[in-house]
Amino acid sequence: MTDNIFVTGGAGFIGSNFCHYLKSKGLENVIILDMFTYAANPDNLQGLDYQVKGVDLAEKNRVDELFAKYKPKSVFHFAAETHVDNSIKDVTPFISSNVIGTINLLNASVKHEVEGFHHISTDEVYGALKLDDPAFTEQTPYDPQNPYSASKASSDHFVMAYHNTYGLPTVITNCSNNYGPRQHVEKLIPKTISNIKQGKKIPVYGKGENIRDWIYVEDHCRAILDVYFGGQVGSKYNVGGECEVKNIDLVKTIIKLMGASEDLIEYVDDRPGHDLRYAIDNAKIKSTVAFCPQHSFEEGLKKTIDWYLNYA
Repeated sequence: MTDNIFVTGGAGFIGSNFCHYLKSKGLENVIILDMFTYAANPDNLQGLDYQVKGVDLAEKNRVDELFAKYKPKSVFHFAAETHVDNSIKDVTPFISSNVIGTINLLNASVKHEVEGFHHISTDEVYGALKLDDPAFTEQTPYDPQNPYSASKASSDHFVMAYHNTYGLPTVITNCSNNYGPRQHVEKLIPKTISNIKQGKKIPVYGKGENIRDWIYVEDHCRAILDVYFGGQVGSKYNVGGECEVKNIDLVKTIIKLMGASEDLIEYVDDRPGHDLRYAIDNAKIKSTVAFCPQHSFEEGLKKTIDWYLNYA
């Protein structure tokens, strides 16, 4: 990859970790596109010397201007509004960023003959699983249950449509819940760490019985690059951590690792549309690029806690 690379949302959680991962692989020609909303943090880019361009992807002319100037050959599209609670309160920013922004990128990519468009999506597009349901595969029908996941499902469909209609070389990865350094404190794991650090109560929705499949963010970054180089154009790949954990067990594990008391747990009313369980079947990505998560859950949590205690 010697030509310019666009990374959208590169100042956010997963995007910034991906940029650091690219840096560790010796890639220098990266240009970060970010709107710098509340979830983005310029500090996430410390140690990187990549170009950074402030841009609202919903501004079609600005997006086209950047493509015309820098002529990227590869686009890694992370930029998105992601907090489910916020989407329930107001879906407008999610439509603007996740849908309109994606369409503008796709149009510019077709116009300027991008050679690889990698769309980073979520397992939430598949809806919810019952406790005894098999894990999501790439053939699982889309069934989004909240405004956030509906916006991501829409963007996935547009990416697939642009491959089928215009021949744009696309690939989609649908990943499970990420954790690790540089995540906004509104999310469960950093919020739990932060609240323990401050001696504050830790809110847990309902009884904490909701189950998520957790993957350490560096493993996700490796999967993205593996699929970019070894995946099939026009395909989609699920990326999971093979680590299903109840929210309450997750919180209790962090409490134990930090030497705190479970008295800090405070059960709160469940949110609307709260999916019971997500789980990813990694079979396709394993068989295609031999991907396998390298971090155990406890190892990843220890590294995450250390980062938030020492660098956040």
